[in-house]
Amino acid sequence: MTFPSPKHLGSTLLLALALILGGCTTATTVVWEAAKKLHEQRTTDTQFTDTRISAGLMSGLAEKDLALFMDVNADVWDSRVLLTGTVTDSATRTQVLRHVRGDKRIAKIYNEIQVVSQAEQDRRRHAAKAQADSQRAQQSGSTDTGNDLWIETKIAAKLIAARDVTSVNYRWRSVRNTLYVIGCAKSRQELDQVLTLLRETDGVRRVKSFVDIKTDATA
Repeated sequence: MTFPSPKHLGSTLLLALALILGGCTTATTVVWEAAKKLHEQRTTDTQFTDTRISAGLMSGLAEKDLALFMDVNADVWDSRVLLTGTVTDSATRTQVLRHVRGDKRIAKIYNEIQVVSQAEQDRRRHAAKAQADSQRAQQSGSTDTGNDLWIETKIAAKLIAARDVTSVNYRWRSVRNTLYVIGCAKSRQELDQVLTLLRETDGVRRVKSFVDIKTDATA
């Protein structure tokens, strides 16, 4: 039996509390976000800038179309933006990309938004709403959205438990069983270990990595 090192213990306890609070609830998100910022590689200034970039992008999408705010995610790391989610046509996908390009603080954009049918988008929105109201959609995994949420929660637990992995330096999204990950690894060995864990997670069909390797990363 292994135990987390002291520098990871706080994050481990916070994650445990998050899981007790009930998976992907708002309380969980707050606790987990606080845990991540305690020991991650980014400086406080970089965290602040990335948070402002993400908040600005998402609020801009909400002003354009509230549905876009619900359908699209923007994860930011070192001014690099990973766009994920689903839209129903390529024109909307281009519209989102144009909106993101308007922020000159952004160094690079990875546009991984998927185009799906209107029927599938409606199913995903319904599942997301049901998950927000209760945990039944996530637990059943009966829809793509429910299954994706379950995958993301499962990965959080796996990475926290992994030895020699600074889990707070990673952000991930599952969309229709494709797993997207961005962040920073302290070595090629760590990144390979993380990618292996992701690929071996039940329900993950494909992994796309946008993780940088920085040998001076600390946690």
